[in-house]
Amino acid sequence: MTDAITFLLSPAAFVGRTVLTVVAELGGFCIFLVQGLWRIAIPSPSWRKIVQQVYFIGVKSIFVIVLIGLFTGMVLGLQGYYTLVKFGSEGLLGAAVSLSIIRELGPVLTAIMITGRAGSSMAAEIGIMRISEQIDALWSMGINPMRFLIAPRLAASLICFPLLTAIFDVVGIGGGYLTGVALLGINPGTYFDRIDAAVELTDVSGGFVKSVVFALLVAAISCYQGYFTHARRDGFGAKGVSLATTAAVVFSCVAILVADYVLTSFLL
Repeated sequence: MTDAITFLLSPAAFVGRTVLTVVAELGGFCIFLVQGLWRIAIPSPSWRKIVQQVYFIGVKSIFVIVLIGLFTGMVLGLQGYYTLVKFGSEGLLGAAVSLSIIRELGPVLTAIMITGRAGSSMAAEIGIMRISEQIDALWSMGINPMRFLIAPRLAASLICFPLLTAIFDVVGIGGGYLTGVALLGINPGTYFDRIDAAVELTDVSGGFVKSVVFALLVAAISCYQGYFTHARRDGFGAKGVSLATTAAVVFSCVAILVADYVLTSFLL
């Protein structure tokens, strides 16, 4: 019986089943996340696996982070200048660009870009291992898949997200400098002086707190979707892997934006 027919015959039953499914999924995800974090430290983590994931998640993402950070800063510089010049406050461009990037755009865009590049790959790789019974083979050999597959990815994400966010922030501020100073003629001393006066340690630390939370969400959601590919009701095999990968990217992006709002409410 399809969901549409169930809804037509008994709307209350459809709503109840949907709520129970969502609660069960959230509960399973929280247990999965706690187990993954526990396996990072106990027993001792596989440092070789963590280094491999740091290279895959972090090093291979540097180019795209630098590219997006540069053009984000340039666009902010351009839009900010033509907005501030209407009020005779173009000297505040450095503060506007730096605060926008450090507080919001740096952590959020970094997390979204890593989701598209590395998160989807994690979900697909673990999903293929699941449907090809490689995860079952690990269990049969006495190897805990949570420690061997999930924990290194969580640990690497916790390392890479803040570092990539810092790179994005620096490059983004440099992009704003290129637009505001090199193209539009703002005094370079004024640009950096406004940054120094406006940016506080709480702004920087708040951005890093967001990046750590985003790291946990993206890595856990991507690994969770891949790990339980075989349990999907809407597809199996190759189709299940594709659906799990799509769900990992969509859910991660939604979680990033929701978490960003919640964290901003507490950090402001």
